[in-house]
Amino acid sequence: MGYRTTLRHLYTGGALLLAASVSLTACESVHDQIVDKENSLAAAGFVARPANTPERQVMLQKLPPNRFLQKSFGDHMLYVYSDPKVCNCLYVGNQAAYGRYMSYVQAQNLADQQQMTADMYQDASWNWGMWGWGGGWGGPWGGGWW
Repeated sequence: MGYRTTLRHLYTGGALLLAASVSLTACESVHDQIVDKENSLAAAGFVARPANTPERQVMLQKLPPNRFLQKSFGDHMLYVYSDPKVCNCLYVGNQAAYGRYMSYVQAQNLADQQQMTADMYQDASWNWGMWGWGGGWGGPWGGGWW
């Protein structure tokens, strides 16, 4: 009985350690994604406006975090990106800066997709045939169709 209890505690401890490490990695990667996005915004021509007064701080808290907002200003459009967590600032840019940023995002998505495709085809010895047809239990329609 003591042996089984010890094994149960080992499995539980291992599972908790794995869950903690995965959650910490996920948190870090979200932060890194935000920092990367902000670097891309600055490179595209957005200007960082710090929330360095109490009035600006209140206004920053009213905006949805880490999202773009469009603001009509005279005869042109401004784009605002708020970041209350990492830099505690607003990024403000015009239509040209927003266009450059979106072009960068599309190019990055294409590069990521190409990398994923290259990784998929990198190991030519991988044989899907030995894993069966796929589709889960009962084929693509699920169980109960036989």
